[in-house]
Amino acid sequence: MSNTKLFLLIGTSLSFLPALSLAQCVATQDCATLGYTETSCNGGKGVKCPFGNKWVCLGANEEEVRDKLCQELGFTLTCTGTGYAGGAGSACGGKYNYCNCASGYAWKDGACQQQALNGAQGDLYYCNGKVVGVKTGDMDFYVAMTNAGFLDGWNEVNQLCQNYSFCSGKSGILPSKDQLFEIKQNKQMINSLLTIYGGEVLSEDDFYWSSSYASFCNCYYVVAMAGIANSDSIEISSATYANYVRAILVP
Repeated sequence: MSNTKLFLLIGTSLSFLPALSLAQCVATQDCATLGYTETSCNGGKGVKCPFGNKWVCLGANEEEVRDKLCQELGFTLTCTGTGYAGGAGSACGGKYNYCNCASGYAWKDGACQQQALNGAQGDLYYCNGKVVGVKTGDMDFYVAMTNAGFLDGWNEVNQLCQNYSFCSGKSGILPSKDQLFEIKQNKQMINSLLTIYGGEVLSEDDFYWSSSYASFCNCYYVVAMAGIANSDSIEISSATYANYVRAILVP
């Protein structure tokens, strides 16, 4: 075997590695290529490269060698703490390379991260973790977080609500006069939720457009948020008068 050196590296016995003596025929004198990468070894416990000052280090005991190998293989996670439900698969050195996540959490970027809420969650409607609609009581629809506008012209008003996106293509609609009355009856709690989650409270300075048509005047009903919900707070409005627009979502 010409131009070839024979080196012997004695391996340390591990529970998951066979105890063996590894003999290699190599045709290089480069220490790094041969696997000698350490500049020194603790207590001199290692094998020195014959062609330089690099070493292959041996652990002080089997556990140290095992833990170092496990870490190099990516087994570094304890899988404990908020959002974790234990390790996934087999452990190496008491650690894992992947974790099971608790309910409401998902594995992302090497950790269990809280999932962004979407859709109806009780009195709140979420989009990617953000509240985009609120309701209270027995209401079967959600109120948008902000007014969509303040304008006249019912056709434009209706289109404005349809352009209001609650989430994932779910568009808003213009509430009927009865739905506006229901909003008015619950306005104190709705306004509290709107304030808590960064919305715009319902205005009592003017009327809100409804989708309810008044055939006798060829116009639409509007409802004031001021006062209590009763017949005194409903009027009709022609296209020449501006009113508030607030979209709702029926899940």
